[in-house]
Amino acid sequence: MIKYILKRLMYILLALFVIVTATFFLLRLAPGNPFASERNLPPQIEAKLNETYGLNNPWYIQYKDYLIDAATFNFGESMKYKARSTNDMIADGFPVSLTLGIEAMLLAIGFGVLIGVIAALYHNRWPDYLATTFAVLGISVPSFILAGLMQYFLAYKLQLFPISGWKGFAYSILPALAIALSHMGFIAKLVRSSMLDQNNSDYVKMARAKGIGKWTIVFRHTLRNALLPVVTYLGPLTAAVVTGSFIVESIFAVPGLGKHFVQSITNRDYTVIMGTTVFYAIILLFAVFIVDILYSVIDPRIRLKGAKK
Repeated sequence: MIKYILKRLMYILLALFVIVTATFFLLRLAPGNPFASERNLPPQIEAKLNETYGLNNPWYIQYKDYLIDAATFNFGESMKYKARSTNDMIADGFPVSLTLGIEAMLLAIGFGVLIGVIAALYHNRWPDYLATTFAVLGISVPSFILAGLMQYFLAYKLQLFPISGWKGFAYSILPALAIALSHMGFIAKLVRSSMLDQNNSDYVKMARAKGIGKWTIVFRHTLRNALLPVVTYLGPLTAAVVTGSFIVESIFAVPGLGKHFVQSITNRDYTVIMGTTVFYAIILLFAVFIVDILYSVIDPRIRLKGAKK
């Protein structure tokens, strides 16, 4: 296990290097500069700004400085916001995004597993049809469409929730639901399919022959094996929840890191773009790494490469 963990950490470092390099050169290839949108900016001031942020240096000097800053987690000062560093913006916005993301993941996993189990237990009956319809609708409708519909009907018309802002738990319910619904439908389909496979296995038939109740069979036997596809999906789910929250945070005026990321792209704020990209890449890569470890813990039959068969 230790050898496997060290090997995966090396792959994570290599992936981060590729992401950092790709981000740097893609921004260099993009036309314009961070100060192109400023009106009536004298050439002397623009030249001074370029010198201050090192934009006049050769590309290999800028690349070297960027690698050093990324390795030391020092992402520099924002080019658009005075006296604000990228690290401060991450420290301010990420706790909000993390709270929203964890809430969305709990909703997606909890209700997705529940809906999938009910659909499998009542196969080809009305609960199965209802759950399948819900799952398909959740997968088909984008999160930003759901966000707008929830704002209009649940917040504006029915006044059950706040329309926007971030002043308490009630403000997080609608954006978390908007992010979670599509993933909830996908998890429900995964659990339903896996549960149906498990229900036809020999050990389940033996448990039924012994007179064990169906819910006891679910919680003691089939659910653990049926959750393996869900555990595999946790890595992509983390990526989807984190990146999917960008637009949803903007719609609900949530002061998370996604808001800073979207604004940095609009403003061509190089330091914020590169800093948040590296930060998100680290989170997503380690999320996939943790999922791989959990996979071997949940199913003891799984052996790491090189282990005895």
